[in-house]
Amino acid sequence: MALVGTGAVLYMLWMNGSFLPRWIRWESGTSHDLKGKYEITLAHKKVSVECDTNVIWTSPKGVKVQSVLSADIDGDKTEEMILLCWKIGRYGRSRPFWVEEDEKKWSQHIFVYGLHEGEVRPKWMSSYIGQDVSEMAVKEQGWAAQTAQGVAEPAVREQDQQAEHIMRVPRNRLLLTAPDGRVNSWIWDSWGFTKETTEVSFVVFGDNLIHEPIYRYGLHNDKCFNFLFENIKETVAKSDIAVINQETPLTDDPAMYGDYPRFGTPAQVGDAIADAGFDAVTCATNHALDRGMAGIDFTKKFFEERDIICLGIQSAEERDYKPYDTIVRNGIRFALLNYTYGTNGIGIPEEAPDSVHLLADEERVREDIGEAKAQSDVVIVFAHWGTEYEEEPDDFQKKWAEIFLESGVDVVVGTHTHALQPYEVLQDDRGHEMLVYYSIGNYISAQPEQSCVKGGMAEFTVSLTTDGYAVTDYSLRPLAITWQEGGKCTVDFADGARP
Repeated sequence: MALVGTGAVLYMLWMNGSFLPRWIRWESGTSHDLKGKYEITLAHKKVSVECDTNVIWTSPKGVKVQSVLSADIDGDKTEEMILLCWKIGRYGRSRPFWVEEDEKKWSQHIFVYGLHEGEVRPKWMSSYIGQDVSEMAVKEQGWAAQTAQGVAEPAVREQDQQAEHIMRVPRNRLLLTAPDGRVNSWIWDSWGFTKETTEVSFVVFGDNLIHEPIYRYGLHNDKCFNFLFENIKETVAKSDIAVINQETPLTDDPAMYGDYPRFGTPAQVGDAIADAGFDAVTCATNHALDRGMAGIDFTKKFFEERDIICLGIQSAEERDYKPYDTIVRNGIRFALLNYTYGTNGIGIPEEAPDSVHLLADEERVREDIGEAKAQSDVVIVFAHWGTEYEEEPDDFQKKWAEIFLESGVDVVVGTHTHALQPYEVLQDDRGHEMLVYYSIGNYISAQPEQSCVKGGMAEFTVSLTTDGYAVTDYSLRPLAITWQEGGKCTVDFADGARP
């Protein structure tokens, strides 16, 4: 009974604000020289501001300050003083009309003050911020796309950002780190802070290898190929960015339809990819030139007209080498690159030397990645490589994986082997980490080998951390190809559970 009584007393003390959580990291002794005029000092959970050696302000009574910093958080070109602090109650002098009575326990708040002409003036005094915060920091990190009317554009492609009506402006972010290490970003939005979504989820599928039995079934069923993606469409919709390796060139000429060794895939397969909601396709494969430049030109134009990023190939009209595309989601800029080991002995046309991006010139690839890194937050390489049907990476894959790691790539997703291979996180001597899927196998094909009827969906999440952007979660979901009566071929998650 004594223990129960002690617990009840402790609970009552907590509810009445008699003590605070033990995980709090109280800063002390920190000082900031602001504008060369104001000195801000935090000591003993109190902040004082001096001007010309005179104390002109101290933090309010009843407020315990955990951390303080100074930054131009609202973009007005004048620094503010930002306090991470605790006080009893979730609200200030006023509270929402639906709240009858404020709480009588400690809660965390953000207070922002402006310093002007020897005065400290309140600028923003938050209600309870809705999360536990162990650390606070400000970083000028990333960019916000904004229209001339001031409307934020959270996810626009690079080429859209170059339009006249779009301005890219730097934003200071308030980074709040939870006791478990998770980082949330808050950005000043007109008046007060708005919490940002600071993570982006990817799903990537392997070789979309359209053999004759597959395209014959689709052509004989109203020329509709949506059956290829019917079991993954919901998963694609839930992801922020979805990618698939379009192994074979598209064509709208029935005379150019074809199976191995020279593929030609009905354009309606591309319609099904668009209908499924994919954001990007990788087309630098060993079959990219199976239908010559006509196949490349048609495939590139087809996907671009449907606002799907087409990686790894360039049409005859694209005279300048373009090694990567950039896509923006939730304020994070991703550079996407795609290379293949070769083109099955078909020579690259002299009139279109960049028609297929190759893993050949190491120096050039390193330069590509360096340029991509300078223009993005995260670099992802899609590599068509390896030995067919092998379930372990070969020396060629290991060599290029090391080159990618040395160049600062963040994620590598491999295809081509038609078999699943391992995935792992590599680290260089500087501590940089790179997630590499050596091969995620087939998405769909008519290959009879056992290793070819199972593939995988690579899924990973990129999140904002105090050190920048990083992969914070990753996995490989097994997929299985199933042939049904009548010749219908479908793909579904092999474990029976859809994300």
